Amino acid sequence: MTGQRADARRNYSRILAVAEAEVARQGAAASLEQVARTAGVGSATVRRHFPTRQALLEAVFQERIQALCRRAAELHRTEGSRAALLEWLHDLVAYAVSARGFADALTYEPPTDRPDDAPDSCGAQLADAAAPLLARALDDGAVRPGTTFHDLLTLAVGIALATEHYTEPSVQADRLFTLAVEGLSPSP
Repeated sequence: MTGQRADARRNYSRILAVAEAEVARQGAAASLEQVARTAGVGSATVRRHFPTRQALLEAVFQERIQALCRRAAELHRTEGSRAALLEWLHDLVAYAVSARGFADALTYEPPTDRPDDAPDSCGAQLADAAAPLLARALDDGAVRPGTTFHDLLTLAVGIALATEHYTEPSVQADRLFTLAVEGLSPSP
């Protein structure tokens, strides 16, 4: 945003604030035209700042993505690779359940072998942050060999999407997360 005119910066901030409220109400399907109308700008102005719906959603969730990335770094310095990874994954699930549209935003990002495709995307930032946690857990034998970040992301997104229409989605999400972590069968 550096180098932009003052009115362009104001428009960006106003569009983002309106988009945050609209996404909270409507989820990832929030109308870009409604965002433009409410922000008092034309749809072309919205598209100039956010060329795609995904770009707008990523901007809306950027602050929380950064918090999840910082949390991963904190947890990487703690004892217990399995506990650290599971705590971070639980935080991701909890946020995906509480922030309407976030899980949908992450479903726009299929796994890729080419990290240069979208290095600043929400999924790429989360993958970079979680990589040390997952690598340590894999090295310690604390998670199943071959587990990938995208496996974990798919699990978190799936739980969030599956529980979003429950009366208490966070309670159901916690239950499903525990079931996924502990498995279907009780330990002998």
